[in-house]
Amino acid sequence: MTHDLFLALLGFAFVTSVTPGPNNMMLLASGVNFGFRRTVPHMLGISIGHALMVFLVGLGLAGVFTAWPPALLALKIASVGYMLWLAWKIALARAPGEGRVKPQPMTFLQAAAFQWVNPKAWAMALGAVSAYVVEPSPWAYAAVAGAFACVNLPSVSLWAGAGQAVRRWLDGPGRLRTFNWTMAGLLVLSLWPVVMLEI
Repeated sequence: MTHDLFLALLGFAFVTSVTPGPNNMMLLASGVNFGFRRTVPHMLGISIGHALMVFLVGLGLAGVFTAWPPALLALKIASVGYMLWLAWKIALARAPGEGRVKPQPMTFLQAAAFQWVNPKAWAMALGAVSAYVVEPSPWAYAAVAGAFACVNLPSVSLWAGAGQAVRRWLDGPGRLRTFNWTMAGLLVLSLWPVVMLEI
């Protein structure tokens, strides 16, 4: 991969990582509800989980959808179902200390696993592998995955930090409830690419 091509890849990784999507909506909500520090495992799960996804897609996982189209339908159904469940959990989230069950932020493994049902993550992985790998090889796919890992973590951290920043302003059950329902609604709206996803 040439120097110019790698710089273009970094730009692609940054733009796709920092723009709104399911991961960033959930990180914003987590930053508000749990604070930045407790959201760190969630952020690491996104970055490392997506980098692994990019690498595996490059090795040929995307070919499964070409060889067996029903797999795409299964991915869409799983994505919609899981994201609707997450939206419901966000909408009903309470401030820490409220209610009998203490709310918990998403864990590293949960965030890493979520990438496999995240339509934006699939689009990022497929787009990067198809556009920036000139000579297919495990090393080339590892380079693309590494670029995403380096750029993604600082990018998604901005969303968790933004949530932390507005946390005090949302200090109050009414405002927090409104915020959580708004985030849940935005997460549901982000399902549109799932319906239109072409692999």
